[in-house]
Amino acid sequence: MEPVGSKGGAPQRSDAQRNRERILEVALAELSRSPDAPLSAIAKKAGVGQGTLYRNFPDREALVLEVHRHEVRQLTDSAAELVRTREPERALREWMDGLARFAMAKSGLADALRQATAATGGPARPGYSLVVDAITLLLDANHEAGTIRPDVTADDFILAIAGIWQIDLGGDWWSRATRLLDIVMDGLRAGAPGRG
Repeated sequence: MEPVGSKGGAPQRSDAQRNRERILEVALAELSRSPDAPLSAIAKKAGVGQGTLYRNFPDREALVLEVHRHEVRQLTDSAAELVRTREPERALREWMDGLARFAMAKSGLADALRQATAATGGPARPGYSLVVDAITLLLDANHEAGTIRPDVTADDFILAIAGIWQIDLGGDWWSRATRLLDIVMDGLRAGAPGRG
């Protein structure tokens, strides 16, 4: 998908790309705190003018959806890198940590995302198929290595980790998420053909 503001697929200048990335970073933080954060405040905190923000993101919905897409892309792209550079079991567990961080960020962004998808008539879960593809890649690598039980599907995995979206953000969510994901990982290993 071509970034908003790029002309005819031409790459953006490096300063324009840095501005865009900074806007997305600040927007994630601000919209996670308040779904109604003013775009002018986001532009100011990102160190760009409102014109720059609107050249990249013509309205609030476009910005919110791109923040979400950006986060999903970072999460899903990391799966292939982890499979390439780690043992399959380690890749899966590290990716699960990234998923927990994504879940916590998305939890804060959820109200803004709901407003944006309602306003645009967009999908309720934009990027979901990319997440399923990343999970499938990680599970396939582990199935091939015999490090998880052979009957685990992407749907099973999603249902098993669904509890991370229920963790209270006000508490020590990272410790709770880590414990929950360790339990899930132990369950995935049970009955793995590569285990004695």
